[in-house]
Amino acid sequence: MTHFLEKSLGVTFADKSLLALALTHSSLLNESPEAASECNERLEFLGDAVLGMAIAEELYTRFPQQREGALTSMRSNIVRGETLAHAARRLDLGEHLLMGAGESATGGRGRDSNLSAAFEAVVGALFLDQGYEAAKAFCINALNDEIASIHSSPQLRHPKSALQEMVQGQRLPAPSYRIVNTEGEDHAPTFTAEVIIDGAVLGTGTGRSKSIAEQEAATAALQYLTQKND
Repeated sequence: MTHFLEKSLGVTFADKSLLALALTHSSLLNESPEAASECNERLEFLGDAVLGMAIAEELYTRFPQQREGALTSMRSNIVRGETLAHAARRLDLGEHLLMGAGESATGGRGRDSNLSAAFEAVVGALFLDQGYEAAKAFCINALNDEIASIHSSPQLRHPKSALQEMVQGQRLPAPSYRIVNTEGEDHAPTFTAEVIIDGAVLGTGTGRSKSIAEQEAATAALQYLTQKND
């Protein structure tokens, strides 16, 4: 199994047990505790951090003219669960997941949450097996189409304007923004913003300035409205 998956991933693990662990869903432990002693959740946690760093570094290098707010929105869109699940499907991760029969029978191998978690767990496993550069190369290769296309998206370059246009097209009231929290030292605060449309909070974002926090909130609202309308 690992040979065919490694070919799909484009990497060869020195420690095959790390790859197996990255593919182990928690349902396998619940149904067959004798089959595995640990699931992939810890590797997912590690991989999430490595992936975020890898994508941030790549965007910083690839798009030198983009400001922090745009780069933050671009990274958020690339590392969100739906995007990672698409990448996981291209790599055929779902077919190689080790999971309980019940989870598999209810569509677990195609579930976005399981696929995105497995993708991040594989990144974490590769980081432990071969280091940051190998993990970064895998991330960039697996998500290159998303990275290449994301710069042309007006929703990500100008999320507040894009949200304004979307709600106008749906005959909704104009979005309004509010800062709901400020944390950190005075010289380096972190702001949390919400965007409200027709009385409902449709997006929340954080950033090192109020403007960036509002852009992140607008991006979240765009994602919510787009998924709702699909």
